[in-house]
Amino acid sequence: MTEQRRTLPFGFKFIGGIVFFVAMFAVAMIFGAKHTSLSDVWQALFTRAAGDNISIIREIRLPREVAAIFVGAALAVSGAIMQGMTRNPLADPGLLGLTAGANAALAVTMAFLPSANYFGIMIACFIGAAVGTGLVFGIVSLKRGGFSPLRLVLAGAAVSAFLFAIAEGVGLAFKISKDVSMWTAGGLIGASWGQLQVIVPFIAVGLLASLALSRQLTILSMSEEVAVGLGQNTTRIKAILFAIMILLAGASVALVGNMTFIGLMIPHIVRAIVGTDYRYVVPMSAVTGGSFMLLADTLGRTINAPYETPVAAIVAMVGLPFFLFIVHKGGKAFT
Repeated sequence: MTEQRRTLPFGFKFIGGIVFFVAMFAVAMIFGAKHTSLSDVWQALFTRAAGDNISIIREIRLPREVAAIFVGAALAVSGAIMQGMTRNPLADPGLLGLTAGANAALAVTMAFLPSANYFGIMIACFIGAAVGTGLVFGIVSLKRGGFSPLRLVLAGAAVSAFLFAIAEGVGLAFKISKDVSMWTAGGLIGASWGQLQVIVPFIAVGLLASLALSRQLTILSMSEEVAVGLGQNTTRIKAILFAIMILLAGASVALVGNMTFIGLMIPHIVRAIVGTDYRYVVPMSAVTGGSFMLLADTLGRTINAPYETPVAAIVAMVGLPFFLFIVHKGGKAFT
């Protein structure tokens, strides 16, 4: 049975992932504080029909779920890139300073540039993500012995706590705590078509670039020596991959705020299904990450309807035990 699972062609696995993704999208569009029917969803997506349910789907639910898809895909792929590039099974954008840096930059921007538009906020998130990750890697590189998983996680926790404290301090000092908290709570409430028009192109570029570099990432994930031996310019490849991670994580924070553990969980699950070749891991992570976010958002909207449970809380309830499980297994739970 195990051999059959391992020898099943990637195409069949990917089609299975797409089928699951479509099912999660249908569930997300139907269920919520106000249940709609599959017929309503069909009419909202493929006809010009009007009606209360159809308006809810088109103007509220559809942009929200599109945001969930792209954020899930972006965080999952950035996590896969980070794990492959650092060869660290515990790597995650939320654990290694990217999202904390973006959150701090967002708070500073809202305090000092209150008139900044959505594009300006997104650029600030990119810069913050770069600073946060740079601090983590800078701290780890101060000590000899390489980028061990434990050191990265400890440095990431320290830097993330520091940057979150900055965000909270700025919020209190400038009396914008409520606005910052609403943005950084990790939710999809209020996602609009206008926001998606700004954010989605950046995420799409990041996803396409990660696909283009998936072969180089596979080689890099083996070892530095192998990559150099095969003629890779490792410095340039790492710089580009680092930029892609910042692009994906920064855009995600600008859209939905802090969201930890997706970048940790999804690549581990995907590697158990398709193996360690990142030509397969990257596209499967995008599909699986989008599906997971659709499921989490649906649960957040339905568990305590008509009130909403933050998506970040749903993700954390699954992600924290998963993280502890991976730590207990030494990063080899699914290999």
